[in-house]
Amino acid sequence: MHQRNPLEKLLEVSLFKSRWVLAPFYVGLVFSLVMLLIAFVQELVHALAGVLHATPEQIILATLSLIDLSLAANLVVIVIFSGYENFISKIDTGGSEDRPSWMGTLDFSGLKMKLIGSIVAISAISLLRAFMSLTELDIPLDEARIRWLVILHLTFIVSGVLFAAMDWIAARSESH
Repeated sequence: MHQRNPLEKLLEVSLFKSRWVLAPFYVGLVFSLVMLLIAFVQELVHALAGVLHATPEQIILATLSLIDLSLAANLVVIVIFSGYENFISKIDTGGSEDRPSWMGTLDFSGLKMKLIGSIVAISAISLLRAFMSLTELDIPLDEARIRWLVILHLTFIVSGVLFAAMDWIAARSESH
């Protein structure tokens, strides 16, 4: 049997424990959730203050903004939980019924697909918001901005399709 070098063992143990350096990143992301909550409440209060005088388009735009913030918060939660579980340690919820079904089962590939899906949804909402603002007469048409939003959205969609194709190819090559 091969005797391991003590220096090699120390290095490997140190490298393995270094994953805990990631923990502050995930704690920091919890603070970003609080920032998103503050932005959500501000947007909601602003929308509610003018709801009686708002046009249906303005109400839809305000709702889209709230959905956008909600999707961003969902994305942060997915990154926190799956990142922590994939790279640091399993989260022990004590068998709680509230535990999301995807926790503990979302690998890096699944995380990547959830991220790109959320990014495409957020991009679509931004694009829809920009198109809806075209109906407001006092806002000049910003063709360059609309063009870039469409290009970015299409880029996100193509990226998502390419990620899915790469995962499909990788899964097929592993099964052979």
